[in-house]
Amino acid sequence: MAIGGLLVLAACSKEQASDAVTAQTSASRPSILLVTLDTTRADAIGPDAVGVETPAFNAVAQRGRRFRQAYATVPQTLPSHSSMMTGLYPAAHGVHENARYLASNHPLVAERLRHAGYRTAAFVSAFPLARRFGLARGFDVYDDEPSAGKAERTAQATTERVLAYLGQDSRQPLFLWVHFFDPHEPYEPPEPFRSRYPGNPYRGEIAAMDQQLGRLLHAFEERTGQPAAVIIAGDHGEGLGEHGEAEHGKLLYQAVMRVPLVIAGPGVAAGVIDTPVSTRRIFHTILDWAGQSADSSLRQPTQEVVLGEAMEPFFQYGWQPQVMAIEARQKVILAGKIEVYDVVSDPGESRDLAGTEALSRPIRQALRDYPLPAINASTASTNLGDEERRKLASLGYVSSDSKPVVRKDAPRPRDMVKIFEILDRSSVLFVGEDFQRAIPLLEEILRRDPHNLSVALRLAASHSRLGNDGRALAAFRKAESISPDSPDVRHYLALHYAKGKEWERAVPLLERGLQESPDRLPALEALAVIRERQGRLEEALGLRQKIYTMRTAVPAELAQLGELAMRLGQTALAIDSFEKARVLQGTRFKRDLELGVLYLSARRFEEARDALDRVPSAHRSYAMAVFKRAQVSVLLREPDQASRIARARQHADSTTRELIARERLFEAAPR
Repeated sequence: MAIGGLLVLAACSKEQASDAVTAQTSASRPSILLVTLDTTRADAIGPDAVGVETPAFNAVAQRGRRFRQAYATVPQTLPSHSSMMTGLYPAAHGVHENARYLASNHPLVAERLRHAGYRTAAFVSAFPLARRFGLARGFDVYDDEPSAGKAERTAQATTERVLAYLGQDSRQPLFLWVHFFDPHEPYEPPEPFRSRYPGNPYRGEIAAMDQQLGRLLHAFEERTGQPAAVIIAGDHGEGLGEHGEAEHGKLLYQAVMRVPLVIAGPGVAAGVIDTPVSTRRIFHTILDWAGQSADSSLRQPTQEVVLGEAMEPFFQYGWQPQVMAIEARQKVILAGKIEVYDVVSDPGESRDLAGTEALSRPIRQALRDYPLPAINASTASTNLGDEERRKLASLGYVSSDSKPVVRKDAPRPRDMVKIFEILDRSSVLFVGEDFQRAIPLLEEILRRDPHNLSVALRLAASHSRLGNDGRALAAFRKAESISPDSPDVRHYLALHYAKGKEWERAVPLLERGLQESPDRLPALEALAVIRERQGRLEEALGLRQKIYTMRTAVPAELAQLGELAMRLGQTALAIDSFEKARVLQGTRFKRDLELGVLYLSARRFEEARDALDRVPSAHRSYAMAVFKRAQVSVLLREPDQASRIARARQHADSTTRELIARERLFEAAPR
C-alpha cells in the first residue's frame, strides 16, 4: 500500500483508540499552546540564529527540547498547517498548495481535543488560513478576521486579540493555536526593529515577531498555570535567494523546508535533538499531552524517513513533481532525476552526491511508495472570488484554474529558476488586472517555456480584457496548439466571446464546459448573464443562486438577484436578497422602492411604510414611491392618509396617474 493509504488507516486507528481514554480527568492534562511561525527559516530564530536576537524563543528552547532537523511537509502555508493539524502528509490529506480545501473526512486535532473536554481556540494572521479552507473544524473560536480589509494582520494585532480571549475564565484545559505571519514578504518590520536591522528587514520581522511571542507566552502561562505545554514551529522557510529562489513554494532545499521546532511541557526533557522529524508529528504530540495516544509523539521521537513535497510548479506549469526524503544526514530530492545531499556536512546543499553515494534502503522505499498526485488533484478549490484572489496575490500566492500540460520532457523546477521572478511578477499583475504590464512578462515566459499552458491562457485572457481581440484569438490558437482538446482553452475562449458582440458563440462552449465541470464558477457566472440576455430568466436565477452558494455575493450582486427574483414573482427571495444588500450597503442602498413594493405585496405594511419613506425625492420613479406610500397609508389607517393620496396625485406621472384613477383603496378612504 502507498504511504498515503497507510497514513489514513493509521489516523483512523488512532481515533478509535482514543475513545478509551476520553474519560481521563482534565486535572492530569495540560493546557496546550501551539504557535506557528509563518515563513520562518530554521537559521533565523533560536540559539543558533546569526544576526538576530530572539530571546522569547530562546527561553522556551532552553527549558524545552529543540529539534535541529525539523522539516515542513510543504513549503506553503495551508498544506503545511493541514499536515500539522491532521498528522498526514499531503498525499493523504489532499491539500498540495494554497487556496484549496481540506476535506471534512480528515479528523483535525482540535476536533479530537474538543471531544475530549478541551476548550479550543485559534487566532490566525493571514488569508491563506481563513476558515473557508477547512481548518476551523473543532475550534470553539476561530479568529481569522484581517486588519482593515487586508489579507494579513501583524503579530501584535493578533496577540492583542489572544490576550483579550485569555482574559475569559474557564476551568477547562485549553488548546490554543496562534499563527504569526510577519516574516512574509514584503518585509516591513515595525520600529524599533526597522532601525535595528536596517540591512536585513526579514530578520527585523523575525525579531518583532519574537517580541510578541514573549507577550503571548507570558499571558498563556499566567492564565493556564502549570502544567502547561508549548509547541513553537515554523510552517516553512524562505529562500532569500538560495538556489535561485527568493521566496518559497517552488523548490525543496533546506532554506524553505527546514524549520524551527521546539516543545516544552510535561514529560519533555530539555535538550537538543538532531534526528530528522516532520512537523506533521505536532498532531501526535498534542494528542499525547491530551491523553489520547502516545504513538509517534515528539515527546518520544523515533527515527523515520521524513518526507516532503513541492507540487505547485507541477500543478501550475506542468513541470516535474518534486518529492524529498530525509533519513539521518542523507537528503534526497526526486524531480525527474535524483539529487543527494549530506545536510550535516553540507547544509547549503552545494554538493550533489548523486551517482557517488548510494541511497539508503528506507529512503528508496519511501520515495517509491509516496503517491504522486494526479493533475486534477488540486481542483478541490473553494471557488475564490476576484477580491479573494487579489488578497492571495497581495501575499505572493496565485493559483491557476487551468490544468497544465504534463510532458514527458517536463522541465525540472530547479532548471527554471531564472524565470521564477517574472513568473511571480506576471501572476500578481494578472490577478491585479494590470494586463498591460503583465503581457510582456507572459510573452517572455512563453519564449523560455513554450509549452506552459497556464501562461498561454493568461496571455490570451489579458489581450481579451484589453479588447485586443485579434491578439487574444492568436493567443488562444497558441494555447490550443499546446493542448488541442483542453477544456481550459474552451473555457477561456468562451469567456472571451461572452463579453463581446459575439456572445452567442460562447453558449455551446459554456454548456459543454459545465457538463464536464459543473461547479466551474466563471463559466456559471458568464452563462447566467447570457441567460438573462436570452430572456431565460428562471435559468438565470437558478444559476445565480448556485453561484452564491459557492462564493459570497457582493451587495450589488444581491441587489441584482433581488431584481431578477422580483421580475419572476418570487417575492420571498427578492425581499431576502434586497434585505441582505441593504444591511451591507447601509445608506448606499438604492432599492428602497423595490423593497417597499415587495413588502406591500407580502402584506408587511409597516416595513413597506419605512422602506418607501426612505426613497428620496430625486429618485427617477419618485411618483411611484409616493403612490405606493399612499396605498400603505390607507391600509395602515394612518390619520394623514388623505394628504398622502393628495400628494400622490400632485406628483403623478403618466404611469401613476392612471393607477390612481383606478385605485379603489383611494375611493374608500376618508376625505
